[in-house]
Amino acid sequence: MSGLAYGIDSCAHRGCLDAGGITVAVLGTAIDQIYPRRNCGLAERILEKGAIISEYPPGAETKAYYFQVRNRIVSGLADAVLVIEASTNSGTKGTYDFAAKQGKDVFAVPGDLTRPMSAGANEMLREGAHPFIDYTDILINFGMGKNARPPERDISFLSPVEREIYREIKRGNRQADSIVEKLGIGVVDFNRSITMLELEGLVVQDGAGWTICP
Repeated sequence: MSGLAYGIDSCAHRGCLDAGGITVAVLGTAIDQIYPRRNCGLAERILEKGAIISEYPPGAETKAYYFQVRNRIVSGLADAVLVIEASTNSGTKGTYDFAAKQGKDVFAVPGDLTRPMSAGANEMLREGAHPFIDYTDILINFGMGKNARPPERDISFLSPVEREIYREIKRGNRQADSIVEKLGIGVVDFNRSITMLELEGLVVQDGAGWTICP
């Protein structure tokens, strides 16, 4: 959940969608006015597997302060708030203030003391926000244990061969020839199946072979 703005907001929405998750964008404009316009394509993706919400009806005039006050909705709907970076007087600091008043857990990424865009996040940490080093910090906070791992990806929609290839790669078998031999499948079947796994965002090929997408 984020605000559909440039930068971290857009990256958060895209990352969630690319990982097969559900994301919600909260607008600071009327529901029929996507801002920034450059994110219209992203908004369409969000609507396919998520929602876009606004407290302003179609055709409503946009006012500058709307973008700040909408952040109370972002924090209010969230279980926890994660701040990647923020300057001292940024709108993100306002989101932090709303979250604190709402009793939400706030996590912030520690930043270089010399970077202006880290000053706000570092200030939040000083005021009591939880430090965020990796995803387990949030999972631990919600009682999922220090060895918590992300939930298993849903692969029930894959064909039997695609599932077996995915599981084999997950076990650490990264080479095509080795996977084909281990599973006793044809090269054509492997190529067709691995292409589908790529398209679904489940696997990716790097210099060392195939690997599971995070």
